[in-house]
Amino acid sequence: MTIHYHGTPITPSRVYAELGGRHFCVSFANPRDVERVHRIGQSVMLDNGAYSLWRSGRATKWPEYYAWADSWLDYPTTWAVIPDVIGTGAEEQDALLREWPFGEKGAPVWHMDEPIDRLVKLTDTWPRVCIGSSGVYAVVLSDRWTRRMDSAWEAMSARHRRTPVIHMLRGMQCSGRRWPFASVDSTDVARNHNCPHNSARRMMDRWDPSQCRPLWTPPDRQIELDICEAGGGL
Repeated sequence: MTIHYHGTPITPSRVYAELGGRHFCVSFANPRDVERVHRIGQSVMLDNGAYSLWRSGRATKWPEYYAWADSWLDYPTTWAVIPDVIGTGAEEQDALLREWPFGEKGAPVWHMDEPIDRLVKLTDTWPRVCIGSSGVYAVVLSDRWTRRMDSAWEAMSARHRRTPVIHMLRGMQCSGRRWPFASVDSTDVARNHNCPHNSARRMMDRWDPSQCRPLWTPPDRQIELDICEAGGGL
């Protein structure tokens, strides 16, 4: 199954009364609803806020992030994104992994403009790995992004018999597509639920049933499977 982590905060706060049992993402850049979603949610993803901080030009304060995450990681289904810095090399990312104090309660980030070998090595040693769209692969589902993601899954499937647990950052629109993501997140509901004919609950009802495939299958083979599933034969 693909878990859909819905970004917060969602305003007005009364909306949460209809959202019990969902999965939520809380960013360190705006953590005001972290207690609320732990009261009503099935699971919570703690985002390190690197993307928001990077876009705003603000400096990261990782010791403060560690202290904040530590206060919530006793919840069995809460996990955190390990600090990462957008636009730097693998060496700096790996240094941040070595500083992470909470072991497997965290998930490292592989940025798509980093070598794919690094992603494969991360899946060897971590039970969950996040993927972030970056550099020339910043636009999710663009042609360039799609080719890179196909290559990444080819490499991971060649290494692992079972599908590794991969979370796609800002990847809700990947739901139901060919890449076997274990989970995805976005702030779509938080940003758009007040639009005409929308509601947070209806939007989540549309997103949450949309499941990715359990296994990676190359695109050409997937076309064959789709034909068979539709009853067309080969």
